[in-house]
Amino acid sequence: MLEVLHLLSFGLGIGSGLLLILGLIRPVLVLWYLDRFNRLKVIQVYGIATLLFLGLSLGLQMMG
Repeated sequence: MLEVLHLLSFGLGIGSGLLLILGLIRPVLVLWYLDRFNRLKVIQVYGIATLLFLGLSLGLQMMG
């Protein structure tokens, strides 16, 4: 069970990291649902998500 959660959180972390990189190039592609889209918002939304998912993945890997 821990392996599944680890792989899921790792995949989500990689995915949000890719969206972070894409958003730094063209913010409108990843923040289309907001009224304002700039690079600071991309870092706030996807940077935090990337750190959380990869941190969770690391924690689950250490547990298992």
